[in-house]
Amino acid sequence: MAAADIRSEVAWAGLPVTALRAVVSARTWLAIIHLLSGWFIGLAAFIVIVATVSAGVALLVIALSGVVVLWTLLLLCSQFARAERRRFEVLLGVTIPAPPASGRRGSAWQRFWRRFADLDTWKHFLYALLRFPLGMAEAVILAGVWSIAFTMIALPGYDWLLPRDTTLWSTTTPAPRSAAGVAAVAIGGLILLLAAPQVTRGLAIVDTAVARFLLGSPDRSALRARIGELERSRARVVDSAEAERRRIERDLHDGAQQRLVALAMDLGRARARFADDPEAARAIVDQAHAEAKEALIELRNLVRGVHPPVLTDRGLDAALSGLAALSLVPVAVSVDVPRRPSGSIEAIAYFVVAEALTNIAKHSRAAAAQVRVERHGDTLGIVIRDDGIGGADLSGQGLAGLADRVAGVDGRLSIDSPPGGGTVIRVELPCGS
Repeated sequence: MAAADIRSEVAWAGLPVTALRAVVSARTWLAIIHLLSGWFIGLAAFIVIVATVSAGVALLVIALSGVVVLWTLLLLCSQFARAERRRFEVLLGVTIPAPPASGRRGSAWQRFWRRFADLDTWKHFLYALLRFPLGMAEAVILAGVWSIAFTMIALPGYDWLLPRDTTLWSTTTPAPRSAAGVAAVAIGGLILLLAAPQVTRGLAIVDTAVARFLLGSPDRSALRARIGELERSRARVVDSAEAERRRIERDLHDGAQQRLVALAMDLGRARARFADDPEAARAIVDQAHAEAKEALIELRNLVRGVHPPVLTDRGLDAALSGLAALSLVPVAVSVDVPRRPSGSIEAIAYFVVAEALTNIAKHSRAAAAQVRVERHGDTLGIVIRDDGIGGADLSGQGLAGLADRVAGVDGRLSIDSPPGGGTVIRVELPCGS
């Protein structure tokens, strides 16, 4: 028998077990509790709404005092919506994002009338009004399915108690008398019982959809969350760029600038001694020549850390190979990027690898490292491994800066660095362009 056929038979054999497990599942019974409690809660909310609206309309003729009553009702509906969102979260595990709060600016009178003009407030009122009929319909369907299923399953146990001249299911169909008929009803009840959890969850899905539409603003909430994330990413990018600028200034000031100052002083001393002591002047010129070479090396390293020309000219493969050649730790580089990403993504990828290799050389005590860069569709994946001592922390300043740089383009950075187990840094960068 083929392996596919065996898997198919096993899957079919497991269906009854899965269905029975759904009957006793905590998720199913929490959904039942949610739906039944929704009917009772809706009944209480409906009574309050009817009584309050009646009182508010009646009091409108008395110096418009009914407006205060109606405003209070809308406030209660907003609090009711908050409680309902919490009930959905506790019983169904569904998080319904709250709509944006009404503005707190303006005078008390403006804030008072703003509640009447707020669309979300009226959606909360509509939900509180619909909670009772919706809950009643759900409770009737729920109770009917479960009670009929248990009644049919239990029929063999009480069939002998039924009078012989009565009917069970209708006014025309006699109650089953034969053992086969009773067994058929019981089997039908078992099938209905196995389907009851799916009916229950379907009702919960409908209830959730209504609540999402009236109690929350999913689209706007998602948009606000996205805007908030972009704002945080922008702030991290600005901070990272500022830190990078300070690093470049520090490297220029403490490295290349100091060497150029020393070079200028040496050349000045040599010029002063050329007439009196040519040999000493020649020695000073040789020293200045060495200083100039050192300054060029530092400037070259500084430029390489920012954006090397080879990256623009030949891409990541050549640029990362150059990094690996200069690394104090042996590095194996593998680059599989059939189509080059945008220049900004290439620069970030290069920066991540450069910083990671620098950290490996300084802190990891590794004997070897690996860098693998691959492009899969619109994602550029980078994996950097070493066999060092591990223990790297993403909250550290160096790795945190990498994470900020990656987050600025909606990328992701993760790190796995158990103590003594080496370090693995994984980066995903979007490269749709």
